Amino acid sequence: MFKNRKIMSRMLIKPAAATVTAALQQQQQRQQQQCVIRRWKSFLQSNNAARRAAKSTTTTTMTTSTAAAAATSQRHGKGGDFIQPLDVRRSFSTSHKMPSSSKALQINNINPNFIAMEYAVRGPLVIRAGEIEKELAKGVKKPFDQVIRANIGDCHAMGQPPLTFLRQLMALTFETRLLDSPDYPEDVKKRACAILDGCQGQSVGSYTDSAGLEVVRRQVAQYIERRDGGIASDWQNIYLTAGASPGIKSILAMINSVVDGKPPGVMVPIPQYPLYSATISEYGMTKVDYYLEEETGWSLGRKELQRSFDAAKKTCNPRALVVINPGNPTGQVLTRENIEEIIKFAHDNKVLLLADEVYQDNVYDKNSKFWSFKKVAYEMGEPYRSQELVSFLSTSKGYLGECGIRGGYMEVLNLDPKVKAMLTKSITAALCSTTAGQVAVSALVNPPQPGEPSYELFKKERDAILAALKERAELVHKTLSSFEGYKVNPVQGAMYVFPQIEIPPKAVEAAKAKGMAPDVFYAFELLETSGICIVPGSGFGQQPGTWHFRSTILPQTDKLKLMMEKFRVFHAEFMKKYK
Repeated sequence: MFKNRKIMSRMLIKPAAATVTAALQQQQQRQQQQCVIRRWKSFLQSNNAARRAAKSTTTTTMTTSTAAAAATSQRHGKGGDFIQPLDVRRSFSTSHKMPSSSKALQINNINPNFIAMEYAVRGPLVIRAGEIEKELAKGVKKPFDQVIRANIGDCHAMGQPPLTFLRQLMALTFETRLLDSPDYPEDVKKRACAILDGCQGQSVGSYTDSAGLEVVRRQVAQYIERRDGGIASDWQNIYLTAGASPGIKSILAMINSVVDGKPPGVMVPIPQYPLYSATISEYGMTKVDYYLEEETGWSLGRKELQRSFDAAKKTCNPRALVVINPGNPTGQVLTRENIEEIIKFAHDNKVLLLADEVYQDNVYDKNSKFWSFKKVAYEMGEPYRSQELVSFLSTSKGYLGECGIRGGYMEVLNLDPKVKAMLTKSITAALCSTTAGQVAVSALVNPPQPGEPSYELFKKERDAILAALKERAELVHKTLSSFEGYKVNPVQGAMYVFPQIEIPPKAVEAAKAKGMAPDVFYAFELLETSGICIVPGSGFGQQPGTWHFRSTILPQTDKLKLMMEKFRVFHAEFMKKYK
């Protein structure tokens, strides 16, 4: 219907076309928002009724086990069926009261984009996993004794030890009296002093420049030059961010502009990291899907990019192309030839290229190599060398795995100087990223060098972490490949596996009866039966008619082997039950 309206709008006189088109888009958006609001009202009313019913049948002298059972009964329908009324279900605790008319903020008068956005990595399965952990702590009997959280790439939560060098640098910059201690190597002290000299008042408690400490930005530029074989990097193109996410969001916010009556579109890979779909929804932009080719190891073809772009132009203006390399959730590493195709496409179609390269140190396949988009574009020569490009890196991944410290950077290349000035102005409003994150970035890009006191220990710890990740990547691929109905591409890089699973028709019908997608049903059954928390493929996007899930490879090797055995037993029983 929207397409027909667009055709009709183009038939109107030219000066009014953009106005009519915008009005039609606003009308459609209001209809979608009203639909979402009606669903939320229904959900909240159902929860309210369930609480009243539960309250009337529950005495105040319940035992702990009886209370747990009653709580479970609210989460389940008859016979233990799971109730999932919405994709964003369980975002509210059932203890919340239904908004009354006295409240200024209600579900029908807040930004509807907040309701529409979803983030599968921290969705209903994760909420349920947290509830199960609390139930286990209270002594509720389960067929397992622990929850294994394989849903998110949180390295340290899964047992990865921190690097000594980074933590020493953090300690020295935050507690400067330790600079007099003989317990810290001189090369770490020297680095700490350089950072402190760049801080106002020689304190990391002071604000930094909005783009970050100049000393660290210069270190980032030098790191990029070393990585890319001497290709120059200007430190003034570097912006330090609290992880990669704020950088990505700042760029998407900047391009969020209606042009010629059409909303902005962002091309994202399917499967994709949910940060992109969530941010696009939050900003009211249009997500433009392009599909990775699972049959060829999740490769990316120029033909598919063009198909996606051309189809999207009917309803939006594709402004940016997101590429995740190495891939999340798919674990592939793009070849140089593939990257060249992507750069040519971005240039020919005049879209901003966003290179999410946070897993660049996580390459395990001996036949794969990480190539930065900047290096490839530069070596292709003009006009591709001048392609508008923003690349991102984070201290949360790689071998540091410092997710909670929130450090990262983006390098912004070839933007119009006036546009870059506006980007800088917008970042200024946020004052600066955390200095702890900036110190972590310094540790990432300026590590100990051969001959320095800290080097041998640093190298030993770094190499051990990367070797363990490689071992686990191979273990997960080998184990899951042996399961009935599984198709698993090798984990070439990153921290995840994304297998395709064949779900029997009987299980599909069971999922439908409970209002779930089949992969969500499979994941909930896995969680409730074995305590393993994964993320259904529908949270990342997948080809229609296929089902997947994402699991990390981060649990330490002993726990990962236990997890794989639990997985094997569950899947065999699942297939026996539903085949």
